[in-house]
Amino acid sequence: MPSFDVVSEVDIHEVTNAVDQANREVGTRFDFKGTDARFELEEQKITLHAQADFQLQQMLDILLPRLAKRGVDVNCLDLTGEPVTSGQRVYQVVAIRSGIDRELASKIVKLVKGSKLKVQTAIQGDQLRVTGKKRDELQQVIALLKDADLDLPLQYQNFRD
Repeated sequence: MPSFDVVSEVDIHEVTNAVDQANREVGTRFDFKGTDARFELEEQKITLHAQADFQLQQMLDILLPRLAKRGVDVNCLDLTGEPVTSGQRVYQVVAIRSGIDRELASKIVKLVKGSKLKVQTAIQGDQLRVTGKKRDELQQVIALLKDADLDLPLQYQNFRD
């Protein structure tokens, strides 16, 4: 039976390259001279360090295009973190979301079941496996998920016929 996996993955190597580029630009920009503004990448988090709140927004405006140029979907970033003031420094943590959590997985399963397509979906950890009898039905599921308004970028991998 044909099947494929629905995943949400981020290429951390490209994120590292984008953060390095953004750090270089912050280091050379005139409005950041002497402020010790920087980006730090730790596992699945990017921390922005600056001296004022408005500088954090400027740093985000530098980082997001760098990520987009490198093919990283900026929807995978959790920008809801509030800036934290610590003495004369301000920092903000931006989480990188990867993997499909239980809540989103069940939402996708309901969406697929509601479409009345003859496919089965199974949650397997942080990914979903979609299985059907016909390749056309699987392609319809992919089209359905692409049109759906999900807040996380999805990739479709491991297509087996």
